Amino acid sequence: METKANYVAVGAFVLACVIGLVVTIMWLAGVQYAQEYSYYQANFKGPVTGLGKGTVTRYNGIDVGRIADLKFDPNDPQSVIVLLQVQPNLNIREDSVASIDSQGLTGGTYVEISGGTSKSPLLTAKPGQKYPIIRTKQSGLLQLEQSAPEVVAKLNVAATRINDLLNDDNRRAIAHVLANLDETTAVIARRSGDIDAILKNTNEATANLNKASANFQPTLDHVDLTVNKFGNLATDADAFVNGDGLAQLSSLIGDLRRMVANLNKFSDQLNRSPTSLIFGDRRKGYDPNGK
Repeated sequence: METKANYVAVGAFVLACVIGLVVTIMWLAGVQYAQEYSYYQANFKGPVTGLGKGTVTRYNGIDVGRIADLKFDPNDPQSVIVLLQVQPNLNIREDSVASIDSQGLTGGTYVEISGGTSKSPLLTAKPGQKYPIIRTKQSGLLQLEQSAPEVVAKLNVAATRINDLLNDDNRRAIAHVLANLDETTAVIARRSGDIDAILKNTNEATANLNKASANFQPTLDHVDLTVNKFGNLATDADAFVNGDGLAQLSSLIGDLRRMVANLNKFSDQLNRSPTSLIFGDRRKGYDPNGK
């Protein structure tokens, strides 16, 4: 009887534990389902490798939710519609941007949402939209992956051109140039004394030229004074020509001409009859009556 009583007690204890566990699980599930979430939609262009239901969603680097669903865009076969389930108090802005990032080259993939700016309004669903749609952009890793073939092609072209540049003929030409440069450097080293003498003579010539310029300055000043005097003379001549001086000179020249004419006339009379000028004209005039 005692053994049977022990089995009953153990069975009752185990049953109580199972019932308690079930109640606890149901309570936790109820709390989880009772919690509210906000949902946002992000339309990613191109592959979304690494994303799936339950993938972490981060807001400024902090875990705030999960991916609730993924599906293809029926209107664009290159796009994937991702439904994000996040905390309700994030206050995501209209200028916020979602991108697919990864924790290093070998880390897991997650969705990163940028915070946006405080001046931007809160993101809400537009008419005809079931959820607010967050703008998206390609991650840096994806951009690098997409541009890798182009970069490799450019590197191949550059390598080919470098190989063409460094062919045998060009290498010989470069070696010849380097040899000539070495010879030129050696010649310059040997003639360094002559170069120093040339530089010294150049400096002395420059000093002499400066001294000659200083000595030539008084001559330039005298030339400037002479030019100024000629300028004053020209000004006086202009005033004489444009003023009364020219008219007075013309009148004086006319008087001189008349005086010269009178002197010529007097000289002619003196040559013809010098006595008449001294004693006068004693000849009698013609008398028609003979008196």
